[in-house]
Amino acid sequence: MEPIVHDLTGNMSRMMALLESATQEAVDVLVLPELMNSGAFFNSQEEAIELSEEIPRGPFSQALAKWSRKDRMVVGGISESTPKGLYNSAAIFGKGKHLATYRKIHLFDTEKLWFHAGDEEPPVVEHNGNRFGVIICYDWAFPEVSRILALKGAQVILHPSNLLFPYCPKAMITRSIENWVFTATASRIGVERGKKFVGNSQVTDPRGHVLLQMDAKELGISWVDFDPDVADEKKLTERNDVLKDRRPELYGRLVKTE
Repeated sequence: MEPIVHDLTGNMSRMMALLESATQEAVDVLVLPELMNSGAFFNSQEEAIELSEEIPRGPFSQALAKWSRKDRMVVGGISESTPKGLYNSAAIFGKGKHLATYRKIHLFDTEKLWFHAGDEEPPVVEHNGNRFGVIICYDWAFPEVSRILALKGAQVILHPSNLLFPYCPKAMITRSIENWVFTATASRIGVERGKKFVGNSQVTDPRGHVLLQMDAKELGISWVDFDPDVADEKKLTERNDVLKDRRPELYGRLVKTE
C-alpha cells in the first residue's frame, strides 16, 4: 500500500481495494502496513490529530471489522486517537470482533513528537485454532519483544511496518530463527515528504526461509499458505530447544535501565 498524508478518502479507497483483492484471493489472515490511515510523517501535532481515529469506532477500524466477519482476521496500522493522546497502533479484528489493539512501544524518529509510547507488552490472539502475535515496525530491532511473543505461545508474528532501511526485512529472518516462528511483514512503499520506504513485504518461516517477498514498488496483495502448527516444534536437536535452553537467571542486565 502507498498511503498519502492528508488524503483520508484516498487512503480509505486504497485500503478497500486491498481488502477486495484479499477477498478474491481467499486470504484468511491479512496484514496491512503501519499508519495506513494517516501516512507516517506529520508536520504538526494538529495534523496528526486530524488524521487519527478511535479504535474500534473509527471508519478504517469499522471497515477492517466488516471485512473480518467471514471467518477472517486482519491487522492494520492506525494512527489512534484516545483521551490520553495519540498512539501508533495496530488494530486487530477477527470474525467481525475487535480482538485487541497493540500500541507501539518503540517509537521511531519523529513519532516521538506526536505519539505516546505504548506501555503494555504486545498481544497474542487466537484465530481458528492458531496463535498470532503483533509488533509494529521498529519493534523489529528489539529481540526481547519477539521473544516475549514466542514465550506467550505465538506461532506467527504479524508486523505492520513502514520500513526505511534495506536491512530491516533481513532482521525478521533472524526473529524467525531465534524463536522458531513464522513472521509476516507488511511494509508500505513510496516516498512521503522526502522519506523513501523500502517495501519488500515478506513472510518468513521458523527455519529462516523467505516464503515470499514483494519488491520495493509492488502494490497489492501477496500471499502464501503455511501451517502455523509447525512453529510449535522448538527443537534444534534432540538435546536442544530454543526456548527451554534459555538461562533467564543470567539475563538480568536486559531489564536494567542503566
